[in-house]
Amino acid sequence: MRSAPRPEATSCWVPAWIGLGSNLDDPPRQLRQALAALAELPDSRLLLQSGFYRSPPMDGTDQPDYVNAVAGLLTRMSADNLLAALLETEVRQGRVRGSRRWIARTLDLDLLTYGGAVIEAPALKVPHPGIASRNFVLLPLLATAPDLSIPGLGTVRRLAGAVSATGLARLPA
Repeated sequence: MRSAPRPEATSCWVPAWIGLGSNLDDPPRQLRQALAALAELPDSRLLLQSGFYRSPPMDGTDQPDYVNAVAGLLTRMSADNLLAALLETEVRQGRVRGSRRWIARTLDLDLLTYGGAVIEAPALKVPHPGIASRNFVLLPLLATAPDLSIPGLGTVRRLAGAVSATGLARLPA
């Protein structure tokens, strides 16, 4: 797959969607802190955020349920720099990365989309590879941006119609 050019910075505002998740150390608080951090990113504006949703762990392991949300930004940061800022935010909130996937974590921030870009690089894949099958991403997106077009996949509305809401619960505000 061909990658779009990825400048270090752009003079244009680019819409980007971020997936948020946590299942350790008061997950709703972790997500609120992460949203505050997103609002403070340089050359970026936090425009939209979904409600919070509770979901079971992806791999069925014995760990606490996750709390998930999505957020929409406008940014002038490059995709690489935005990803680096997201990873820094995770670390500031106590995220420890290990060799195992899908383990309990204080915070997980995923770059879901970056404008209309399709990026295939070792450290960054956009749209996020799991976006089309994850109800904890698609259903918050459906409630927030149903007509958002996911490059190469279609609209959120169409993608969300193909996933089950089983296990997902909207949390009270």
